[in-house]
Amino acid sequence: MEDMSPLYITGATIKNLVKKLNLPALHPYSQDWELESADSSRVLEFINFYENQALNENEQFGLMALIISSYDDYLAIGNEPDLVWTKIRYNLLKEFLIHKNTILYWAVLDETEIDNCFAVTPLIREVLAYKYK
Repeated sequence: MEDMSPLYITGATIKNLVKKLNLPALHPYSQDWELESADSSRVLEFINFYENQALNENEQFGLMALIISSYDDYLAIGNEPDLVWTKIRYNLLKEFLIHKNTILYWAVLDETEIDNCFAVTPLIREVLAYKYK
């Protein structure tokens, strides 16, 4: 079966999510929208929006990338995993095929030194381990 996981966040998806979530406008030369728009103070709001709004697959993919980036920022400033992570993990596993490429990006599987990875990498690797146990 061919892998149908989205590879990137489309411009239309970004535009829709910026409007729906009242995110800062994009700059003409913006790259890595999910990294630039990440907001650790809004992670719970983002995951609740993900769970409670009718989103198409591209919006689910883009919003989850934003959620993980925001949660990575949350962890990077010294916070510990919490109930929000439980919600994120649940949705990653529930819609694994949509989020597979995002999961692989944040898992940084080719890096053996965890200190060279993202703050969220150990949690993401646990999602992969659970999925493929």
